[in-house]
Amino acid sequence: MDNRITEEARHFIGEISRFVRDECIPAEDAIEETGTLPEPLVTRMKDLGLFGLRIPASYGGAGMNLLDYCFVLKELSKSHDAIRARMSINNGIGSMAIVNDGSEDQKSRYLPVLAGGAAIAAFALTEPGAGSDASAIATTAVKTGGGWLLNGMKHFITNAPIADIFTVIAVTDKEKRARGGISAFLVEKGAPGLSIGALHNTMGGKGWLQAEVIFEDCFVPDAGLIGAAGSGFKTAMKTLNEGRLSAAASAIGIGERLLSMGVDYAKLRKQFGKPIAEFEAIQWMLADSATELFAADRMLADTAFRFDSGEDIRTQSSMTKLFATESAFRVADRVLQIHGGMGFMRETKVERMFRDIRAYRIFEGTSEIQRYMIARDLLKD
Repeated sequence: MDNRITEEARHFIGEISRFVRDECIPAEDAIEETGTLPEPLVTRMKDLGLFGLRIPASYGGAGMNLLDYCFVLKELSKSHDAIRARMSINNGIGSMAIVNDGSEDQKSRYLPVLAGGAAIAAFALTEPGAGSDASAIATTAVKTGGGWLLNGMKHFITNAPIADIFTVIAVTDKEKRARGGISAFLVEKGAPGLSIGALHNTMGGKGWLQAEVIFEDCFVPDAGLIGAAGSGFKTAMKTLNEGRLSAAASAIGIGERLLSMGVDYAKLRKQFGKPIAEFEAIQWMLADSATELFAADRMLADTAFRFDSGEDIRTQSSMTKLFATESAFRVADRVLQIHGGMGFMRETKVERMFRDIRAYRIFEGTSEIQRYMIARDLLKD
């Protein structure tokens, strides 16, 4: 564990490790089968304060810095990914726009209920025509008396079916777009004109609960505007900087659990009269996996520490997200191969984790867009 992590966080990580072992992992099969989290597990997450780790203490959260939070998240991610998904949105993209740019009224109204887990957040940016190119969103917000009218559709929105509060990114000036023409809004569940569309049926990520979010003349009062009109693109990008590190932390956590499973199975499984751990081919798979995860872990710690120190981490966060998620996917592939035919069977859980980890190379910015951003920084004058 990185020596810059606070002593308080170290103790909490130990508590989360026991929570994962004793309560989360035993619930994994039920989560995968039903696609929902058991309510007793959600209650325990609330009791542990998991929904407000990054929310300031003055608004009911723990006020945890990003370095500490990433390593807590890494530990929690060693359980079913739906557990991570439920809590990380409240701590990241679902609340950070309010924390960073919200008014005092917005912070007082929304952050305490998010921190306590009484409300669930969602972040509505992605659209059918706007993925990596977030500036291409088509959802509009038109000024009207006392507020704004939202029209458009978002998709792949995690927590959408259960969310109480949506951060919505919309175009307010089609000429300016990302240069002052995109704004961020807070929209509550049940707002007239807001509806939830089709629940997405995904390859992995069972229990993530992703769906379309549809706006049809959805009225948002002026008090729902986050920051100034036209500042929403900057708000979204600041939020996504942290999101990349959260994705990296989760991917590393999944990778570490998979590596542990690979080591255990290699010692247990015998072929040609001896454990397969004695074969060089298996040893190299394990060694490469451990090395890549160690490197990703160090990148995560360094970049998160730089963020907490006030540095601009835009390029480093892209590097960390790219390397961590690509490495974790390679680890998943190797561990499945080490398990052979059993790796293809659901009993081992390797098959499920392999499907889950695949999404990490896509969400919070694809690997390709991370490479583009890194190269753009290298090549600029």
